[in-house]
Amino acid sequence: MNKVALSGSPRTQTGTKYAAQLRRDQRVPCVLYGGGSTVHFSVDEAELKKIVFTPEMNSIELDIEGNKTLAMVHEKQFHPTSDRVTHVDFIELKEDREARVLLSVRLNGQPAGVREGGKLSQIKRKLLVKGLPANIPQHLDVDVTELKLNGTVHVNDLKYKGITFLERPMDVVASVKLPKKVEEAVAVTAGAPAAGAAAPAAGATPAAAPAAEAKPAAKK
Repeated sequence: MNKVALSGSPRTQTGTKYAAQLRRDQRVPCVLYGGGSTVHFSVDEAELKKIVFTPEMNSIELDIEGNKTLAMVHEKQFHPTSDRVTHVDFIELKEDREARVLLSVRLNGQPAGVREGGKLSQIKRKLLVKGLPANIPQHLDVDVTELKLNGTVHVNDLKYKGITFLERPMDVVASVKLPKKVEEAVAVTAGAPAAGAAAPAAGATPAAAPAAEAKPAAKK
């Protein structure tokens, strides 16, 4: 993970009234979990936006009055109408302890199947992984250049050194299929009668099968 720095100030008070005052001052109340004790602090709203509004996974070096801690965003809350960040929970990371992280998936390249008339669909946009902080990438790059028509990429097709995927191995990440309308047209064409075959006239009844030849009467 890429490491970014973020400075915070300790919160001497907690509660709704004090949190509202912080927000009026363009600061966001935060909490750090996972260490020896829970730490309440606040950070500058503008600085926090750079971390919160990004699909990249970053480790954050929190500096709270000189006390530096490696952490990552655990949970974030937003105002229902303005989308302002109202609260963030961080969780402490240990360099020697595996962390569980939800990573964004990026598809790279134009699939071969798209050139054959197929459509690329991304089924999974995020995947849960675990690993040591140093081994966790900012996002997952998936090369789909060789993906042919009706081809799929499953979770177990992804190979990243140092991380373990916590999704079902056969879950589909991306696929290339014919668009539904094209698929239906192909199915109709496949079921149509062969060229030159005469179709029965409307309202006509099928001709009766010829009667079996009568056997000669037995001699008496």
